[in-house]
Amino acid sequence: MKIGIQCRGFSLTSAIAGHVRKRLGFLLGRGFNRLRRVDVTMSDLNGPRGGVDKRCLIKVSIDGLRPVVVEDIQADLYMAIDRAASRASRTVLRRIALDSSRRRAEAQRWLGEQRKLDEQAVAGAFQSGIQSYRS
Repeated sequence: MKIGIQCRGFSLTSAIAGHVRKRLGFLLGRGFNRLRRVDVTMSDLNGPRGGVDKRCLIKVSIDGLRPVVVEDIQADLYMAIDRAASRASRTVLRRIALDSSRRRAEAQRWLGEQRKLDEQAVAGAFQSGIQSYRS
């Protein structure tokens, strides 16, 4: 899983980058082998005026599924990172679980169709065998 980090309106420090990597590694690193890329964009919406204006946007790219995009705005940048990462983790887990259950249902449906076809083939062969024996 590749992690891309960008900042807008302020400079990216090693402490911020380390915190982002640590949180995402902890929340998204375990067992999510379908994740290809995580892009994190942080920005200061109000600039030097202050206030609740630190924004963290996380976009998670998953193989075979639409990307997960989560945004959080807080007064503290670290809090925005933590909340967005936590929400992204839950959403990714839910989306992968839903996709797995859909795939499982499709596989069960396909197996049922194959069993019916096999039963029809066996029944047809049995019927033709009886007819050739009677002749």
